[in-house]
Amino acid sequence: MRAWIWAGVAAMAVAMGVQAAPATTAPAASAPQVLKLLRPAPAASSPKAAPAAPAKATTPASATTGALQPLPEADPAAIRGYAVPIGGALKADNEEVWQRIVQLAGGKGARFVVFGTASEDPEASAKQVVDLLQRRGAVAEALPVAPKFLWVDLNKVVRDPALIAKVKAAKGIFFTGGVQERIVDVLQPGGQSTPMLEAIWDVYRKGGVVAGTSAGAAIMSTIMFRDAPSVVNILKGRFADGKQVDRGLGFVGPHLFVDQHFLKRGRFGRMIPLMMAKGYKLGLGVDENTAAIIRGDEIEVIGDRGCMIVDLTEARSDPTLGAFNVQGARLSYLEHGDRYHMRARSTTPSAPKLRGDLHDAESPSFKPYYTDDFFHLDMLGDSTISGAMSRLIDSVRKEVKGLAFDVLPRPNDPLAELGFLFRLYKGSDSLGWSTEEFGGEQFTVTNLYLDITPVRLPMPLYGGWAGPAKASPPGASGATSAAPPASAPSGQ
Repeated sequence: MRAWIWAGVAAMAVAMGVQAAPATTAPAASAPQVLKLLRPAPAASSPKAAPAAPAKATTPASATTGALQPLPEADPAAIRGYAVPIGGALKADNEEVWQRIVQLAGGKGARFVVFGTASEDPEASAKQVVDLLQRRGAVAEALPVAPKFLWVDLNKVVRDPALIAKVKAAKGIFFTGGVQERIVDVLQPGGQSTPMLEAIWDVYRKGGVVAGTSAGAAIMSTIMFRDAPSVVNILKGRFADGKQVDRGLGFVGPHLFVDQHFLKRGRFGRMIPLMMAKGYKLGLGVDENTAAIIRGDEIEVIGDRGCMIVDLTEARSDPTLGAFNVQGARLSYLEHGDRYHMRARSTTPSAPKLRGDLHDAESPSFKPYYTDDFFHLDMLGDSTISGAMSRLIDSVRKEVKGLAFDVLPRPNDPLAELGFLFRLYKGSDSLGWSTEEFGGEQFTVTNLYLDITPVRLPMPLYGGWAGPAKASPPGASGATSAAPPASAPSGQ
């Protein structure tokens, strides 16, 4: 155990969180107690430094806050159910996720209704989910609630007593992927709840499951990304209410922001600006073929890849820089079997991780694997951030840096040369765990810190290569240097 002492902390007296499950509701039987690492107190002569504060006095970033505000919070004591955002690209053979959804709804014979509302082909999408749920023992049915069903009067169908009765009789609700605005526009037009949405909430409050993949995960927050394909544009502040941003359905409550396809598409770069603009302190990014089970105070990660927790509780921003920036955003990366406790801002790694290796730079027995420095030219690339976190926690290095910028800016774009420098670094509370029990190495990383700073990247980024200067012929009075090519980029 590398000379450190593990101790169990008593279970929390009140199960609070984004949904604030009732205080009288006992935690799930499978939920472990929170484990905390107790380090010996450092010597007075060598205190451990906390992450460096920015040089200038800063204030929270709220200048871009739009008109949208979180919808009123539902009665905390009335919610007993499970919210299950799935990051998209959920495979048919992901037995763990499909089986768990059915299990949470009551197991074999559990009734589900499936909404293909977001899909371009809602009938096919919903039928696929119905089949996959029924293979795991559920009784599932698709409801004809989708804008693509041109023969359906949506205003009537969300008030149809027969369909609403089917929803209320269910123990599970499943939203397919597609375009999330379709779900919100149908069930909550103009921000006004419909009888069908109220029926879904009724199932959820009574202990049922509300699950959704991709678009079905995006709707879980009270505020969501409606249509924001460019992460760099969000970093540049190019988002507005009703266009890139809109109200969600709020199943995870007003204090947790959820996003999907998260690591695959580098969406931490869009989550942090929106969280700061809208006042969120806690964000959950769910990657593809992965699910997060949220109930009360706890988030459990299951599936193939991982989730990221973004904590902005102590983050700061410098408004004098004239562009988006943040210092001290706290990131944690969780994989299969890990749990996160929202009120305590703490992580319980899975049992295989606890049996594996502890990566603690503060420990005298720490033997990091990586010694080389590295720099990422595209910090928003496929799983770049999670890879950087796993590598940094097992490295002698204290930080890693990377860039994000628009490679093909629009002509005459006044922000074409605006890019962003990412600095990911360790704090005194940074920890990691890893295991090879499942074949390849898997990591859990907690409490790394991130600064994002605006920088100028001269355009064009590159020019033609003129070749090396030619050597002077014999007898020449002296060598002359080749002039730089006319197309060489400026700003050197």
